[in-house]
Amino acid sequence: MIKPIAWDKGAVVVLDQRELPHRVRYLRCRGVEQLARAVEVLAVRGAPLIGIAGAYGLALGVRRSAPGTVKRDFQKALRRMARTRPTAVNLFWALERMERSFRDSAERGGRAMPARMLGEARRIHAEDAAICAGIGRHGAGLIKKGSTVLTHCNTGALATGGIGTALGIITTAYGRGRVKMVYVDETRPLLQGARLTLWELQRQGIPATLVCDNMAAGLMAGGRVACVLVGADRIADNGDFANKIGTYGLAVLARHHRVPFYVAAPTTTVDVAVKSGAAIPVEHRHPDEVTSIRGNPIARAGSAAYNPAFDVTPAGLVTALVTERGVIRPPFGSLRKRLSL
Repeated sequence: MIKPIAWDKGAVVVLDQRELPHRVRYLRCRGVEQLARAVEVLAVRGAPLIGIAGAYGLALGVRRSAPGTVKRDFQKALRRMARTRPTAVNLFWALERMERSFRDSAERGGRAMPARMLGEARRIHAEDAAICAGIGRHGAGLIKKGSTVLTHCNTGALATGGIGTALGIITTAYGRGRVKMVYVDETRPLLQGARLTLWELQRQGIPATLVCDNMAAGLMAGGRVACVLVGADRIADNGDFANKIGTYGLAVLARHHRVPFYVAAPTTTVDVAVKSGAAIPVEHRHPDEVTSIRGNPIARAGSAAYNPAFDVTPAGLVTALVTERGVIRPPFGSLRKRLSL
């Protein structure tokens, strides 16, 4: 099992995903700023994993706090981790849970706050592993035997605390003989599919074929895709969802070609305060990610580039949403009510 994050002797150790697939390198983050920067530069990425990193960041922030400074140190760490990535709601869910735990412990007159915060972060980490397993079990039943599936970006162990969300379904379904082969979108501009998903599938011995993002239409037209499986970074109450840029296009293609389009995410990715996708904040990143590939320029210096990290897919294009609680089909209505959130 790939372990992209761990607490080790007072530090948070993370797998530097910028180096994959050519080099396996770990970063040892001894302070909140180091961990926050690792999230911002995408050494740590994936909505569930960002949430786990946020929780460990708060534990890191109070690791050496004295009783008189622990509240100040906690709030400082909270503000810093909250600034890292705006779209992935799992981050804010984890930070809010850590804040509730901190408040409850303080009200009870709890001592040894650093140990309490680390314990809560570890519980969040362990719970995500169980959630991923549940998503895998529920989603595998949607895949017909011998299917060739297409996936986008990276939703596996590198992005979560367990086997993954959409990729966790693929892994589980493959073990049951339901997946024949996986088409992996390269996922421009940062190539998470080519660099990360393909690497994970190869490590597991699951047959996989890399394709450029713009090849998906031809594959579907040729009847070569049984279903599309993607993850999500934030899901609105009505079922609209934000995911890695390019997801919306896949959903439109899948609808046109009558290919099932499945979304896999934990219930913590559902933001009930956001009523529709129009209110989901979309992170925009530096133009250099588009005008160059891994530091190699592909456009003239100074060229303008549009670089949203995510797009928003309407709920009406989703065949089913898979969470750890089961499979939900449209019309979704209110996910808050459907999932009792």
